[in-house]
Amino acid sequence: MGLSRRSLLAAGGALGAVAATAHPAAAGTPGREAGAPGRENGRHRVRTGFERLAADGYAPLAGQRVGVVTNPTGVTPDARHLVDVMHADERVDLIAVFGPEHGFRGTAQAGGSEGRYDDPATGLPVYDTYLKSGRPLADVFTASGVDTVVFDIQDAGARFYTYIWTLYDCMEAAALAGKRFVVLDRPNPVTGRAALGPVLDRAFATFVGREPIAQAHGMTVAELALLFNGEFLAAPVALETVRMTGWRRSDFFDSTGLPWVPPSPNMPTPETALVYSGTCLFEGTNLSEGRGTTRPFELLGAEGIDRRWAEAANALGLPGVRFREAYFAPTFSKFQGKTVGGVQLHVHDRESFDPVRTGIGLLVTARRSWSGFAWRPDNWIDKLTGSTRVRTLIDAGADTDEVVGAWQADLKAFRAVRKEYLLYR
Repeated sequence: MGLSRRSLLAAGGALGAVAATAHPAAAGTPGREAGAPGRENGRHRVRTGFERLAADGYAPLAGQRVGVVTNPTGVTPDARHLVDVMHADERVDLIAVFGPEHGFRGTAQAGGSEGRYDDPATGLPVYDTYLKSGRPLADVFTASGVDTVVFDIQDAGARFYTYIWTLYDCMEAAALAGKRFVVLDRPNPVTGRAALGPVLDRAFATFVGREPIAQAHGMTVAELALLFNGEFLAAPVALETVRMTGWRRSDFFDSTGLPWVPPSPNMPTPETALVYSGTCLFEGTNLSEGRGTTRPFELLGAEGIDRRWAEAANALGLPGVRFREAYFAPTFSKFQGKTVGGVQLHVHDRESFDPVRTGIGLLVTARRSWSGFAWRPDNWIDKLTGSTRVRTLIDAGADTDEVVGAWQADLKAFRAVRKEYLLYR
């Protein structure tokens, strides 16, 4: 029997997706679906939703014209991109790609995208979803000719990380356009143990927070998709999720055995994700959040800050973290080319570390120890925290415990709703 070029490419290209996943397990053999871990070289390894989809012969996509919402994180364990793998496989009819913020291939910085183009590697049309929602995004799906939209992007675990709202917007648009929607799950890199932080007030809804979820949601993208469909979308989409196997809610990313691909230019490591849901709040201030350094969101500072901030932060006794007096010169963004003073976070016990409480403690101590502290004039901090509460409490002189205590009732209510949509133990 003759083999086409696509067949030959598929045989090699899908290797990383399926080599260590037996087909019966991927189809839901008892024990695997419950989360029994795979092992590779004697180590625990998670198998992603895409791996299970490929191992099952792309059965959920049979007879469908498929489009994929993805970015550079949509990779197999051997670091091949799923679009390249699927395009080379005759079992799936992949006809379009949809790129989010930073783009499908990841060429754009924060607040940018790649626009509409044809992918040089595959020839597939790539459509831009960034800042599109509702009917305009539904029209993009319709124009693409797809029947099913597949989503596969690595999240960072924070409400204001925009890929989860790309998920939300694409689900809403797919419902409007009458398309099926399939979410391929990946790990929450900072565990799924608990939801932390303030819950968004809908009056402050933006692309960094569409709906009332906690600042650190503690969910996977498939769990969030189920939550969005069940609680928030006016018209639920025809949704299917493909679960991981081997992932436990207590797993940090380095225990998954998966390759880390930066989901965005300023999320270079899983350690960045660990602190991000707290220290990204400094985007709402006149301090640098470390963009333009090799340690974004771990380095914070501004001109005129000295050792007193690190001393004040350490005096809080925040669990799992210490603060070092630090000096750095960002290569872009705030204070580009200038040497600034501040702190570097050193997480020494990630099990006890609370990123949101830490972020609040740093805001409180920065305001008290540096006379130049100011919020961004557009009150972006309110969009990040989901209300005016954090800003007004800190301005009124509240301490860390008072600010954190102010959102506990809302957080308790969200945790109760969240519990209904969790897929893993």
